[in-house]
Amino acid sequence: MKRIFDLIVLLVALPFAAPIIVATAAAVYFCLGSPIFFKQERGGYLGSRFMLWKFRSMTNECDANGQLLDDSIRLTGFGKFLRSTSLDELPCLVNLAKGELTLVGPRPFMSRYLPLYNAYQMRRHEAVPGITGWAQVRGRNNLTWEEKFELDIWYVDNRSMWLDIKILFLTSLKVVMRSDVNNEGDATMPLFTGSKADQ
Repeated sequence: MKRIFDLIVLLVALPFAAPIIVATAAAVYFCLGSPIFFKQERGGYLGSRFMLWKFRSMTNECDANGQLLDDSIRLTGFGKFLRSTSLDELPCLVNLAKGELTLVGPRPFMSRYLPLYNAYQMRRHEAVPGITGWAQVRGRNNLTWEEKFELDIWYVDNRSMWLDIKILFLTSLKVVMRSDVNNEGDATMPLFTGSKADQ
């Protein structure tokens, strides 16, 4: 039923989203150049791996040693706008169509984090990852890693269609208000390095 709901929403939204996707792609190319898309391997359902697609929001500036500069330097004003409006997420509709993502579920983190999870944290992968989720409407990037895990696992244990509808409604409010986009004091969320103890 959840998969059918995803596909219905996708089919209804696509005619409206298509012109926005084209316009955003053109803006990314004009402001940041090529490539237009950013893809990264993420952890999926039951610990599987998949490539997540987004619009690029950072430059590719490197230092003298060829290493990428800090995120705060590479994230331009245009990139901040893309993230605050969630326009950078539009290519995720490809992942939604393929069934790698659902509309609502724990947000997929980088796949390199998978070996760092303890058994409790790994439970977040008992649900298909989502474009938005309970953690996103409860604080998004202003949450600590431990808070995100708690909220994701609460969702896994309490998921329902009504909860999904509530999260989608709250997500729309977050997007309109452009709240909790960046972690306080950081351009992006700090990297996860593992927890000190199993729970």
